[in-house]
Parts: sequence; structure tokens; C-alpha cells
Amino acid sequence: MGAFRRVCPTNNRSARAVIVLSIIRDCLDALLHPSARYDALTRSRHRAFMGPRLLGSLVALAAFPIYLAIRGAPTALEVAAFAWLIAPILLSWFLSRTGRYEGAHILSALALASLVMMVAITTGGIESFAAVWLIVVPLEAALSASRRVVAFASALALSCAALLIALGHFHFLPVPESNAALRGVLMGAGVACATLYAAGLAVSAESLARTSVALLYLEEDRYRLLARNMSDVISRHNRNGAVEFISPAAEAMLGTPGARLTGQGLFDRVHVVDRPAYLTALSDAARGSEQRVEFRLRRDAVRGQNISADFIWVEMRCRPLEQVSPEADVVAVMRDVTDRKVQEQALELARTAAEQADASKTRFLATMSHELRTPLNAIIGFSEMIVHEEAMMLDAARRKEYAQLINDSGQHLLSVVNGILDISKMETGNFEISPEPFAPRAALLHCCNLLALKARDNGVDLITRAAEDLPVMNGDPRAFKQIALNLVANAIKFTERGGSVTVSAAVEGARLMLCVTDTGVGIAAEDLSRIGDPFFQAGKTYQRKHEGTGLGLSIVKSLVGLHDGEMNVQSTVGEGTTVTVALPLDFAPSLTTSNNVATLKPALRPEQDQVHQVKKRAQAY
Repeated sequence: MGAFRRVCPTNNRSARAVIVLSIIRDCLDALLHPSARYDALTRSRHRAFMGPRLLGSLVALAAFPIYLAIRGAPTALEVAAFAWLIAPILLSWFLSRTGRYEGAHILSALALASLVMMVAITTGGIESFAAVWLIVVPLEAALSASRRVVAFASALALSCAALLIALGHFHFLPVPESNAALRGVLMGAGVACATLYAAGLAVSAESLARTSVALLYLEEDRYRLLARNMSDVISRHNRNGAVEFISPAAEAMLGTPGARLTGQGLFDRVHVVDRPAYLTALSDAARGSEQRVEFRLRRDAVRGQNISADFIWVEMRCRPLEQVSPEADVVAVMRDVTDRKVQEQALELARTAAEQADASKTRFLATMSHELRTPLNAIIGFSEMIVHEEAMMLDAARRKEYAQLINDSGQHLLSVVNGILDISKMETGNFEISPEPFAPRAALLHCCNLLALKARDNGVDLITRAAEDLPVMNGDPRAFKQIALNLVANAIKFTERGGSVTVSAAVEGARLMLCVTDTGVGIAAEDLSRIGDPFFQAGKTYQRKHEGTGLGLSIVKSLVGLHDGEMNVQSTVGEGTTVTVALPLDFAPSLTTSNNVATLKPALRPEQDQVHQVKKRAQAY
């Protein structure tokens, strides 16, 4: 309890002192110029200038009545000295109204030097007790943190000292006080006062220095907080590109501590192809121009996350850190732009696909207009001739010929429509297959026999090689025949007169290998990847010599997919083409096969959207 009583008064006094200091600080802040209220260091300097001067002036005013009571009537010099001590109030008012900190210090130096000179001239010149105060003039100016003010105050103090020496040498000064004891007391008082004032200046300088250091630490903490919490990576490079500093965000971006990226650690992670651009950007930035560059950086695997080691795209903006010089360092800001790059690549692919779709649409319209218009013109023309047979005087043989031409044209139109219907059914998953056991050799020979006449008319030698011991396979015989007919008919159509088409079938493991080889015109390498796409025809549409809608191989590819098989095309322009189809001998429909929309749709390209309405009308019919 006694200890509590001893502590409480001290705590109360400390609290009161804090309150008094807070009130004084608030009063000083109210006097500050608006330009000094928003910067902590400037605010502290203005307080340090105004506080001691206001306090000194107030003390001088309070001491003047006491001095009068002790001394009696003052002399003119004493009145002037006390009046001069009130001048700091005017200096504080000047700073409060204008905010000109250097100007206030210059006026303060002039006021202090004038007061010292006035007292020193009347009390012995350079030997006066007031002369020692000339040393305080440049010390006070040091608080301004301005070399110009310090130089001015130093020159002023030296000039005043030289003037006092000159006046004393030429005996222009009044005779000093002859009382040695009094002179000693005044000298001691002057030195003591000057020392105390200098000590106050030192305390103010230390306070300002402490404030500067605290603000510096605060500013460093702010930048450190910013650097640690930014997702972008900030780095500093010398003119050779070596990393001198890199922010902690690099670890999150690249999966490695920042210490491993200093020196040449970051450069070693730059993709080899992008290193020239990386070094060029840093070199140009060191010469004074702001640079922007994109490059790839190797990222390590991140533990605990599904991020494997790979390369990421980074955008770096760099500029010189200081004034342009051969040794200028570079500060860079790096940002992960991998997602943006992926989007740009996706947009580029989409643009390419759109261009291909537009080209395919043009080819499709040209192809379909040719395939549909030619037989329709024949049907309309020959039917009109039959209608006007009396005027044309057609005999029975000519009418039969025209009717046959009309029938052939109609059959061609029907095959086109059937092809569109088949590919539409396959696209929508409505094409039904009915697996059953059948003999593939007999079905293949039947298809070749159907096309033998066409091959003979085209001057193409059709060769069939099917072993007699081919096993019975389980599948859709109708689909198998359609595959064989399309492949063989396509090979015959694109083989020049005098060439040959070879059809072979053999068993490899659990699959039947159907191979159709021709010596025709062949397919260009850039078209091989699109063989089997609906309505696609190799070569230029306007230069083609053969009829067709481009649905044959597309139907084959889809039927092979429905049977869980594979189709492979190998071709060389001018030498021929080989199409190999592998079908399982024992095909069992599965859920994936019966719902083949997902299987077939990747083969369909965006350009087919242009013909959906045509296919829908055909299905409705």
C-alpha cells in the first residue's frame, strides 16, 4: 500500500507533464503554416524553430518587471536589449504566415547578430561577455538543414567578429567597465548562457535527427510492406543485368527463395530463346529509356500444390533507377501474364478457325452448287424436251435416252441427299448400327464387283486380294459394305487412266485390316490432317476435276468410329494414296459406342454450322 502511495504521485506528475506537452504541441500546430502540416519532418522543424523563440520571448517579458524592481530605472541600452529579446515573436509570426523556413532562419541570424553587436560594442568589443554569442549564430543556423543559411550565418558571425576587432583596434569603442570582478561575473554569465543556448540547440538538432530516423524507418516499413504484399515482383539490376535485390513475391511466382535469384540466378531461369530480348531491355533501360519486354521464366514445382516445373510468361517493365550514366542501375517490375498469353493464343486459334470456316464455307457452297445445279439442269432440260416431244419430234429411242439421263441425274441427287442425311445422323448420334455375324470376304468381293464396271470405264485396273480363310466377324454388314464402297469408289475416281486400285483384307490379331491402295493423284501433306472432315475436299475447289461433295471419307471415318475402329491415311502427291481401316472382329456395342455424339463431334469443324439448316430440311423431308 505504501509503495502504491509512492508510485501514484509520480505517475500523476508524469501524466500532467504529458498533458501539458500535448497542449503546447497542439498550440504550436495551430500556428503552423498550412504547407508544413502534412509532412512530419517539416512540421517538427517548424515546431523546433517557433517553440524555443516563443518561450524565450515570454520568459524575457516575464523577467523584465523583476529586473526593473532590482535594478531600478533601466538605461536606453537595457530597454533596447529587452525589446530585442521580444523579436523572436515576430520571427515566429513571419514563419507562421509565410512558411518560408530558410528565410526565418536568416532573419533569426540577423536578429541575434545585431543584438550581440549592440551589447558587445557598449561592453568592451571583442572582449565583451556578449562576443561569445557570435559562436551561437552558425550553430542556430545549422537547424535549418540548409547549406546556404549556414554559410550566410557563418559569414555574418565572422564579419561581426572582424568588425569588433577593428573597432577596438582603432579605439572607436567606449571605455569598458573598469571593475574586473564585475567584468568576470558578466563574462561567466555570458559564457554560461551561450553554453545553455547551444545545449538547447544540440537537443533540438538531436530531436530533429531522431524524428528523421523514425520517419525513415516508417517509410522503409511502408515500402517493405508494399514489396512483401505485392503480387508483382520488384527487382534491382546493375548494368550487366545481375540482380542486386528482388522482392519476396518472386518466391510465390517462381517457387524458389529470392536469395537464389540474385546475381545471375534470375537470368539462368530465362528461356534460352528469350535471353537476348531480356538483356537488351535491361541495357536500354540503363541508358535512360523505359522498356517493356515479355519473356519466359522457369518456375519450380511448388510443394503442396499441383504446380509442376514449367515456364511461365512474364511481362517486365524496367527503367533507370537514378540519373542516366554508364553505371546506372535499373529497377524492374515483373508480372505473370501467362493467363493473358493463353487467352491471346486461344483468340489466335479462334481467328484461324474462323478463317478456315469461312474458306470451308466458300468451298462448300461452290461444291454443293456444282453437285446440285448440274443434275438439276439436266433434269429440267431433258424433262422440258420430253414435254415438248411433239414439237421436237422425238422418237422412242431418244425419249428413252432422255428418261435415262433424268433418272441418272435424280440418282445422283439422291446420293448427295443420302450422304447429307447419313452424316447428319452420325453427328446427332441417331445413326443406328445392328451388329451380326457376316463373312467380310463375300461382302468385300460383292462391293468390288459392283464397282468393276466403273473401274473398267475409267481405265483403272481393280485388284482384289482377300484370303479365302478370312474368319466371320461380328459387325454391321451394311456399314461394312458402305465403308468398302466409299473407299474403293473414291480410289477409282482419283486414279488416272492406266492406274490401278488394290483392295486387300487380312487379319492382324483381333482386328480385320482393310487396305485400299491406289496410284492416283495423291493428297498434299497440309490436307492430310483434314481428311475425313465433312464437306472437305483436298486441293482447290475451283481447280478440281472430279465430282463429289466431300462426304465419302467423312462417312467412312464416322462408321469406323462407331465400330471402335481406326482409319489411317498415307499419301504422296503424284504417287498415290493408301487408306487402312482396322475393325474389331468381335464388335460388341457399348454405351460409348451407342452414344457416339461425343466420339464423332470432334471430327466436325465449326464451318458445318453453315449447312445445319440444309441438313435439317433434308431430315424433315
